[in-house]
Formats: sequence, structure tokens, C-alpha cells
Amino acid sequence: MSVSMIVLGSQLVMPVADGVPKFDIARSCKLDVAATAGLSDEQSLKSCINDEKKARQQLGSQWSKFPAPSRVSCTSQESIGGTPSYVSLQTCLQMGQWAR
Repeated sequence: MSVSMIVLGSQLVMPVADGVPKFDIARSCKLDVAATAGLSDEQSLKSCINDEKKARQQLGSQWSKFPAPSRVSCTSQESIGGTPSYVSLQTCLQMGQWAR
């Protein structure tokens, strides 16, 4: 085996989230609305979906500006629990920037 193959094979490989992940915002919003009270369900659902779409759109234009490790970490965190959110993902990424 050549030295270059050993070096390449021993490198830490970190998956990089190349693009904004795809979340089922309708499902996530329905679960969120079911867990809360206050506004009518339909109004809450529409508001949640609008917020998620807006956050998704903003993330699309800002995605490459966030460091790859932050994108991977925050995306992984959103996968836990079953109700991923673009608003939450955006918050995680922004908090990572503020912490620097």
C-alpha cells in the first residue's frame, strides 16, 4: 500500500450537508399545532407553515455562508425527535455564528 493511500484513508471524513435538507413541514406543523392551544387549529397550521416556508427560503440563500460542521451538526439535531423544523434549524445555525 502506498503512503498516499494510507494518509487519505486515515483522514477524518465528515459528511457535509451540501444543501438545505428536505423536511415534511406539513407533518411537523400538524404535530406542533396538536401540542398547543390558543389560536384556531387552521390559523395556527397556516401560520406554522408560512413560518417554515419563510425560514426554508432564507436558509436556501444563506446555506453556504454557514460553516460545514455547523450545518452537519444542526441538521443532525433536527433529525432527532421526529419533528424537524426549518425555523429551529435556522436558529441553531445562527446561534453557532454568535457563539464564535
